[in-house]
This record gives sequence, structure tokens and C-alpha cells, in this order.
Amino acid sequence: MAPTTNPTLLKWLDEMTALMTPDKVVWIDGSEEQLEALRAEACATGEMEKLNEELYPGCYLHRTKANDVARVEDRTIICSRKEEDAGPTNHWMDPTKAYEMLYDIARGRYAGRTMYIIPYSMGPVGSEFSKAGIELTDSIYVVLNMAIMTRVGFSVLEALGDSNDWVRGLHAKCDIDQEKRWIAHFPEDNTIISVNSGYGGNVLLGKKCFALRIASYQGKNEGWMAEHMLILGLTKPGEETKYVAAAFPSACGKTNLAMLIPPEEFEKKGYKVETIGDDIAWIRVGEDGRLYAINPENGFFGVAPGTNSHSNYNALASTKKGAIFTNVVHNLDNNTVWWEKCDDPVPTNAIDWLGRPWNAEIRDKNVAEAEATGDAAKIKMAKCGAHPNSRFTAPAENCPCISPAFATGEGVPLSAIIFGGRRAKTAPLVYQSRDWNNGVFVGSIMASETTAAAAGAVGVVRRDPMAMLPFCGYHMADYWTHWIEMGKKIGDKAPKIFNVNWFRTDDNGDFIWPGYGENLRVLDWIIDRCEGKVDADETAIGFVPKAEDINLNGLDFSLDQLKGILAIDKELWAAEADGIEEYYKKFGDRLPEELKNQLATLKANLA
Repeated sequence: MAPTTNPTLLKWLDEMTALMTPDKVVWIDGSEEQLEALRAEACATGEMEKLNEELYPGCYLHRTKANDVARVEDRTIICSRKEEDAGPTNHWMDPTKAYEMLYDIARGRYAGRTMYIIPYSMGPVGSEFSKAGIELTDSIYVVLNMAIMTRVGFSVLEALGDSNDWVRGLHAKCDIDQEKRWIAHFPEDNTIISVNSGYGGNVLLGKKCFALRIASYQGKNEGWMAEHMLILGLTKPGEETKYVAAAFPSACGKTNLAMLIPPEEFEKKGYKVETIGDDIAWIRVGEDGRLYAINPENGFFGVAPGTNSHSNYNALASTKKGAIFTNVVHNLDNNTVWWEKCDDPVPTNAIDWLGRPWNAEIRDKNVAEAEATGDAAKIKMAKCGAHPNSRFTAPAENCPCISPAFATGEGVPLSAIIFGGRRAKTAPLVYQSRDWNNGVFVGSIMASETTAAAAGAVGVVRRDPMAMLPFCGYHMADYWTHWIEMGKKIGDKAPKIFNVNWFRTDDNGDFIWPGYGENLRVLDWIIDRCEGKVDADETAIGFVPKAEDINLNGLDFSLDQLKGILAIDKELWAAEADGIEEYYKKFGDRLPEELKNQLATLKANLA
């Protein structure tokens, strides 16, 4: 018997059950007893492997198929009724055609299998910020990950009641056929369908699919915002905590900033940084007119390679219990996990992410064979025991610096919003926008430059507005318009907007700013600026700090070096303005007039 009387939910379940024809239907009630039974079943079938209970209590290892290791942006589609509503930055398909195609792929694919029904809440159950979803899946791996990443169980159904405000999610592994792999979003129908994938980013439908692509569209219609942003709290000695949200494209230090450990100089004084979220922020206008944010997730879905006690101690600590690792190395000597640039030496007896015997000797042999082919991609992969996009899913409550505000569902008031990218010469270490609309402009032009690690030419500017390029569920220009409308709502209570760039390089291509925990020095200035405690120099692009106002105590970094990475090169910015103008052209008549005016102002300032 179904644990709900919600008519829209029961009707949809009848339709999906008839479509998928499962042998068995199991409701996920959220109990530890049920989840533990599913873990045991997954281990018995080989879907997961249990790790060393003493060193990694409650942790498991999973491997995906070799053709299913990352998000597939070319197979990720927005199915709005009008193509123009998806915009030029999304892949579009007519919803009628998409439903027909997807249902043909999925039809009968639960035969001989169990259909798991996962009621889940994005955000604490019952919070006014939160939204409910139902995901159907034939994967225990998905169930167990959703139980980490979201709030799962019958309490979600109780909070939902008979409301139709819930997101429908259908996932089917099918054959893991990459030619028939689709991650489809129907924003006008509150529906997500994922077929032929088992990789987390494509199948944990509460994550980017719901929390950003669907929720961004919901937010536009309902007057709130779903953003690809971390949320942190910074407490200065003797002062109340101030909260910051920040958006960065991939490989720009987002998780490291979210879990930042203050430098010793600051920690001794009593500075404290607490994590509310590392990836997604849902933002609403509070009763006092300010913007309040929550993290709608309940866990972290992090990239494993490169995570170590130096780069991100708190993220690493989060993985030590109740975590699921995907596509990392299995160290057979002690039944633990390993990945590139972790703290441990290369294991002598291990299994790589493809399930093959692996150690340093085998790796070197694989590299030599790959080098003989001259294929750069093969050489790169031969060096890896863990896949470069291997992942961990870990409960947020494990994080040593998790904020008490994380679980309340009340939201935290934002003092600042930060945008950032990876620019070698153009953007200064930090600058402040002149006002809200100028801040929207700053977010809209966010970009990173390609590095030697990426395929193609080095130094190519790739725009990623608000870090939402792959995640906005509707037309990007309409999304910017929504930002501008939100600014009108909050008026002078708006958070200050800043841009940071940790990645300025010298003539040898080496990073100048030390980054990591030292980024607190910039956060410290940002909060001072929000509170009117420090002045700034007005430049062609916005307000830049007076170098003396950024605390360099205890850091081997000179004032002249700091002035160098705060400098504005007008020639580089003139070229940047031309690039922005060219980029804006793709949005046509839907580009907000306010952003056209901001570009014109930038050009006039530079002239």
C-alpha cells in the first residue's frame, strides 16, 4: 500500500509502473534498517564493495562503466515548449518528441528488476525554502547516494501532503548505451528523465538536474533564485557571523573556499570559517527585505583526485565515514581507497578504476605503451589509477567545519556575493561592483582561460556566467533579467557583489597569490568593505582595494606584489570589452538593456 494519498503522485506512479513494468516495487522509507539491507544486497551482487570498517566505517566503493564517467553536456537537454525559451546556451528538444523518444528507450526496462521509489526533500523537510521530489530508479547505488545527498523518507510525503508542487524524476540504467544516453529536463512540467547512465551527476536527480536546472526555472516564476554557489560563514573575533555566497566555474577553488581553514595568524586571533554549502544555494527574500540562502543538499559530491589534507582537510575528513567512493583505486593491502595527489603513497597491490590490477610498476608500463602511440589522451589516462573525475559522496554532517545554520532550514542573510574565474592577467585579485546591476554584469561576464590540462588552445577565454552555463534551465538572458528584477525587490538591502581571481600568473606562468587558506585575507577585506570599514580606489571596472587594507601579516608576500595583482591593465580590459560585446550578441534582443548599458559604461571608462 502506498504511504501517501497524493493524487498527482499516485497517478504518475501508475503511469510509470505501466511504462517500466518492474517485477517489484519498493518505497524508500529513509530508515537505517532498510538502507543497511540495500547496502548488503549491493555488495552481494557486486554493485558495491564494502571498505575497511575500522579505517572507513560505513564506506563503500563503486565503479561505473568506462563509457559513463562524467556529465554529458551534449546529451543534456532542456525541453521547453518553445525553442527560444531554452536559449542559445542549452541543447533543446521539443517536449513531445522528447517524451516519445525517452519512453521508447525506457519502456519495459525495469522488467526483472526492482523499481525503487525515493521521496526526497531538497532542503530540510518542511522548510519554506525546501522542495520535494520523487525519483524512480532501478539502481541501489542511486538510492544510497540520494540518501546521502538529500533528505529521504516518508517524512517528505507527509510534508508534501496533496500538493502538486513536486518534481517527477525517472531514472533507468537500461544498457548504459552512450548513444542512447539522455538527461532531459522539462521545466514547464517539473519533470526529469535520465536513461542509459549510472554516473552520479547524470542520475542523482536531486543534484544539478533538480537543484539548478529545474529550480532555476521555478525560482524565476516564484520570485527566488537557485544558484551554483557555495555558502560560508565568516566570524571575526568578537563579531557576529557574516555570510557569503560565491560562484566559481570548475577548477577555480570553490570547494576549497567553502571549507577554508584560516591561516595561523588569523586562527589564533579567533577567526572562524563555517560551511553551509559547497555547491548550491537557494536564495529567497526574507521578511526584513534581505536575501537569505540555504544549501538544499545534505551531502557533498566531490572530485577525489587532488583532495588531500593540505588542499582541503575538511573535505577529506568528510569522507572518513558513511561515504561512497566512485571510480577511485581500491587498495587491496588494507581494503581502503586511493587517488592521485592524496596523502598516501602509491599502493603496491591495488585495483584501478577499471577493475584491473594496478600499482606503480603497472602504471609506468601502461604509460610507456601509451607514449608509444603518441596519443596525448591515452598518455594522460594511463597515468591515472583513479579516474580524473572520480568522486566521493559524503554526508555534510561529517564536515568538521559544518555550520549549525546548515540544518535549520531558516536560511542565512547574505552580506556579499562573490564571482570568480581563472584569469592569468586580466582580472585583479579582488574588486567590488559599483552597484547591484553592475554586479549582475560582473557575473554575466565570468570567464576562465583554458590551461595546458584542457584539450585545445591554451589561454582561450571561456565564458561561464554566474558559473551557470551548463545548469541554467531556461534562456540565459532571461536569467540575467531575473537577477535584475531581484535587485529591484531588495533595493538598498542587496548584498555587495565582488569578483575574485586567485589565478594571476607571473611571466613564467606561476601563480602569484598563494591561495588556499590565505584567501581568508581577501574575504576579510570583503566583509570590511560590506560594513563600510575600509575605503577603495575607483577604477574603470569597479572598486579595487587599497593594498594596505589587505592584511598580509604572517605571509611572505610583499605589498608591491599585492599592488601588482590589484593593478588594472586598460589595454587588456579593452580587449575584454570587445570579447564581452561579441559574447552578448548571441543573446539577441533578450539581452537586458541594463547589461548593454553596463558594457557601454565599461567602454567609456576605459576610453
